[in-house]
Amino acid sequence: MSLTMIGSAGADAERERVMRTLYVDHARDLHTYVLRLLGGDQHRAEDVVQETLLRCWRTQSLDGTQSLRPWLFRVARNLVIDEYRLRMARPQEVDGSAWLDDLPPKRDDVDLLLSSIILRRALKELSPDHREVLYQTYYTGRSTREAALVLGIPAGTVKSRLYHAVRALRVVLGVVETPFEAVDVKARALWHSPAA
Repeated sequence: MSLTMIGSAGADAERERVMRTLYVDHARDLHTYVLRLLGGDQHRAEDVVQETLLRCWRTQSLDGTQSLRPWLFRVARNLVIDEYRLRMARPQEVDGSAWLDDLPPKRDDVDLLLSSIILRRALKELSPDHREVLYQTYYTGRSTREAALVLGIPAGTVKSRLYHAVRALRVVLGVVETPFEAVDVKARALWHSPAA
């Protein structure tokens, strides 16, 4: 009985040596091939290569009489195809929190309160003329012409004050603007403010 065990251990050791040789000879090229098939997914490629080599170790004769390279690449390709088909056939797996990403962010009363406090403090930093024009156009929703009538100033002055008020408010709030945004703010103040 001990002779059988020694013989088996020797055979297993020889098989393991041949498997290591097989790995050294083919694993890198096989990994490159599978990686390309999987579009660069490193982890899945490693899994496929491991499964391919394991199947080779279980089913193929490792005596070195035949080239296993074509068989290895065919099995790896089939594993990739089978995995793809399996993913397409079953519904997408969900971890239970995916629905959270679909929810729009909701502002609560605390957010609104904090925003109003910040805005109120920022508006106090502006000149009375700038506060007045912002109030008449943005808060009450009056057009530039209507705000000009209420304030008793020309419509062009309302536009100018509105432009400078928005810029000053951005500075007070600490909003940094790029040169492109500066042009965009001016365009919005002149063209998208309440109608003249």
